[in-house]
Amino acid sequence: MSDLYCVFGNPIAHSKSPAIHAAFADETGQDLRYEARLAPVDGFLQAVAEFVAAGGQGANVTVPFKEEAFRLATRLSERAARAGAVNTLVFNGNEIFGDNTDGAGMVRDITHNLGYALAGKRILLLGAGGASRGVIAPLLAENPASLFIANRSADKALALAASFADMATVDAGNFADSAGKSFDIVINATSASLSGESLPLPPGIFVAGGLAYDMMYGKGETPFLALARAQGAGRCADGLGMLVEQAAEAFFVWRAVRPTAAPVLAELRAKLGQ
Repeated sequence: MSDLYCVFGNPIAHSKSPAIHAAFADETGQDLRYEARLAPVDGFLQAVAEFVAAGGQGANVTVPFKEEAFRLATRLSERAARAGAVNTLVFNGNEIFGDNTDGAGMVRDITHNLGYALAGKRILLLGAGGASRGVIAPLLAENPASLFIANRSADKALALAASFADMATVDAGNFADSAGKSFDIVINATSASLSGESLPLPPGIFVAGGLAYDMMYGKGETPFLALARAQGAGRCADGLGMLVEQAAEAFFVWRAVRPTAAPVLAELRAKLGQ
């Protein structure tokens, strides 16, 4: 029988992960089956137990279960421990290994697919929730000139910045506190784009020719990217590449084989009409 993997989420019907991993398996010649599994909001642990009992070897975890997966893991990678969230599980006997590939996926999308170096750049990270926490350590590992975390609540941003103080000096504040500063890269890690909401960003934060990166993706331009374009950002990118690259990293964690993300990303963009 093929090795069994899945993605847990709620909702999950929209997930592109089964198609992505099927393409990766075809490319690399790996014999596996990958499913999307809807877990009840209050039944994640039971859903995982049933999956493992059915022979499941690994799983991706998406909203709203990443923090619960973090608590479920009996062993964590360093990047998962830093993120405080898990999006990749490996089941091996009584051990549940938890990893987080989100940050690695975003960094690879920016540096490899977009060809935009992070070293020496001034970075503004919007949002202080789990999505931000998951990418801060990988961003800092690229040696940017500076990192500023902006959030509606300055207290939450300051607390998040302080938790990474052992790696680098990270500045933080509310959105208005970014006024008067300019950034080479502005990353939207808030959920605003999901609801079509605009963020109260001050003018002048985008340097000419800079990169605006939205972790969200979909048909059409998000309000954040539309604002960035109007303010002079030279490059605008959504999070579809991050989705594919984090999946490729998870595939490598499971199979020790690294698939090529570019063809899968190109196919997904074609389907979205981008």
